[in-house]
Amino acid sequence: MSEQPDEALQAISNRTLAHYNASAEQFFEGTRDHDVRQNISALLDAIEAGGRHAPFAILDLGCGPGRDLKALRDMGHAPVGVDGSERFVEMARAWSGCTVWQQDFLALDLPAQQFDGVFANAVLFHVPSRAIAGVLAALHACLKPGGVLFCSNPRGQNQEGWNGPRYGSYYDLEHWSELVQQAGFVLLDHYYRPPGLPRAQQPWLATVWRKQ
Repeated sequence: MSEQPDEALQAISNRTLAHYNASAEQFFEGTRDHDVRQNISALLDAIEAGGRHAPFAILDLGCGPGRDLKALRDMGHAPVGVDGSERFVEMARAWSGCTVWQQDFLALDLPAQQFDGVFANAVLFHVPSRAIAGVLAALHACLKPGGVLFCSNPRGQNQEGWNGPRYGSYYDLEHWSELVQQAGFVLLDHYYRPPGLPRAQQPWLATVWRKQ
């Protein structure tokens, strides 16, 4: 379990979560048809490459309204969701039929060595840079030995701050890799999204990691 965040960090988290609670239905309608099969496949393929056999126990970090939870469940896996937004947790439980925990990422309390993989799609960039080490440590601890962490974040030049009502930290591959490696992961693969476009039109950086 990570240490309790200080007041400044908690204020950042609270403001971001308040935005998602207030716009939950609009967010769901705007993202429910997003195609993230490439990202799900990257996670599952890496788990299989580590010698594990389906079905997999997967933590969907920042599961939102439950789109990817439902997809993973429909594929026969055993996903569990976690999100800080109370409204998202309610929606994800109803939409996916899966177990969903409500936890602020600044104070994650996850079971040790329970998951084959963590799917962190479009979520870790909301964590302020001075709190990311604790979050990554919590994810490392919840994975089984050799487990896989998938991350997809908007890329940038290592800047952070408010983007409207949401806080974001935007890393390049080099700095992001340093942070995740310090948490005890080894990089397996990376790519930019959406696929098939020039790099300037690929704002998302996806990375796949194995727990050492």
